[in-house]
Amino acid sequence: MELLSNLAIGFDIALSPFTLMLAVFGCFIGTIIGALPGLGPSNGVAILIPLTFSMGLDATSALVLMTAVYYGAMYGGRISSILLNIPGDEPALMTTLDGYPMAKAGRAGDALVISGVASFVGAFLATIGLMLLAPMLAQVAFLFGPAEYFALYLLAFATLGGLASNNQAKAAIASCIGLGIAMIGVDNNSGMPRLTGGNLHLFDGIDFLVAIVGLFAIAEVFFFIESHGKNTSIGVKLEKVTVPVKEIVGSSVTMLRSSVVGFIAGVLPGAGASLGSFLSYMSEKSIAGEKGGFGTGVAKGVAAPEAGNNAAAGGALVPMLTLGVPGSGTTAVLLALLMTLNITPGPTLFTERPEVVWGLIASLLIANFVLLLMNVPMVKIFVKILSVPAWVLLPGVTMVSFVGIYSLSGSYFDLLLMVLFGVLGWVLRKLDVPTVPIILGILLGGHMEDALRRAMVLSDGDWTYLFSSGIAIGLWAVAAVGFVAPMFLRRFLTKPQRITD
Repeated sequence: MELLSNLAIGFDIALSPFTLMLAVFGCFIGTIIGALPGLGPSNGVAILIPLTFSMGLDATSALVLMTAVYYGAMYGGRISSILLNIPGDEPALMTTLDGYPMAKAGRAGDALVISGVASFVGAFLATIGLMLLAPMLAQVAFLFGPAEYFALYLLAFATLGGLASNNQAKAAIASCIGLGIAMIGVDNNSGMPRLTGGNLHLFDGIDFLVAIVGLFAIAEVFFFIESHGKNTSIGVKLEKVTVPVKEIVGSSVTMLRSSVVGFIAGVLPGAGASLGSFLSYMSEKSIAGEKGGFGTGVAKGVAAPEAGNNAAAGGALVPMLTLGVPGSGTTAVLLALLMTLNITPGPTLFTERPEVVWGLIASLLIANFVLLLMNVPMVKIFVKILSVPAWVLLPGVTMVSFVGIYSLSGSYFDLLLMVLFGVLGWVLRKLDVPTVPIILGILLGGHMEDALRRAMVLSDGDWTYLFSSGIAIGLWAVAAVGFVAPMFLRRFLTKPQRITD
């Protein structure tokens, strides 16, 4: 009964005209962002975060808008994967393996419809899982003390960005950069400035939104200027769009299995949608065997990764809301948004701010149906977006970034800092160093330091206190496995080359 009453609160918020409008707008913009190669949900959410402050949205409205963009981008990533053989984002990588061969065989419309339905199944079931699992996990979180939280933060650093990076050492270096940036400012205990260089603007530390918009949005502008100056041309033309009912029904069990696999991968802190997509595809390929024809353009090869990555996207919201630890790069950006709005994710969020959690869940349930309606009948509209010229896109991204950050802080120094982070992000991308661990370090560095200090105070400086409980030992073990496992899994995630013939 408590679940039903909470859902009633959520739908009361979600069905208000303004919130409903935000959800629909977020779904539409998110699908466009996902369809544009290279942007992806992390960049899309980072670019649009300043818009939430410009609009003066409250916490619930801002989170509904950004998560709708997140879900929409996960849906949209399949469009360029199928038509261009270029993943719209990292999780859509596996969709190219069967999606593009289907498109080359003249079945681009079928591939887009099947992937759209699979995305709906994965995202919808993940939202149901979020609704059922998050409150239970929030109760478990009350068992966490300083040692457990320190191990949990370490787990996030050890795993987040692992599969997205070509080198675990580079991911570790990026995490250290983020932790170093988090140390800038006045120390809470001693009151002494750290790493400020005597600059008064840095005494309050680095605003993580400035870093996020710089590393993602501004860096993307620099990257586009360098390598995407010309209009993108569609590799395979989309002509007739039909609904292949027989193949959708034949792939229904695949969608369900992949949704479960993807959701579990998403709940693991740091695993994210890339792992969910990979595990879903590989598990279905092993079940089908050689006769399944995976890699040659089969419906199940499109349905599995799309259901998996969208389910993982929903699953990644679970640790973010219940533990305050992001399950993916995009949820790290969403975590920054919540913290800026003075909302502290964690077990108390469900009791202190139920309207935020349940309004979000109800909005996501509605958004999934909106996205299904958008991504099947209106798919031709989103395909047109692939031809948007850079000279239209770039000024819009830059304007939203500068206006949003200035409206938030009113400081010219933050604008300069944002540009500097943009240059840093561009350089790091050239060096193939992931930027998500940097964001994670900035977000969680202070909390990780506080947890370590509390642990040392409680134990009178005994470092073995960090391994004093079964939960802490388990988290340390998972962190070690999570750091090493991508070294063996990455060879299966080699990005396919674009086929031009």
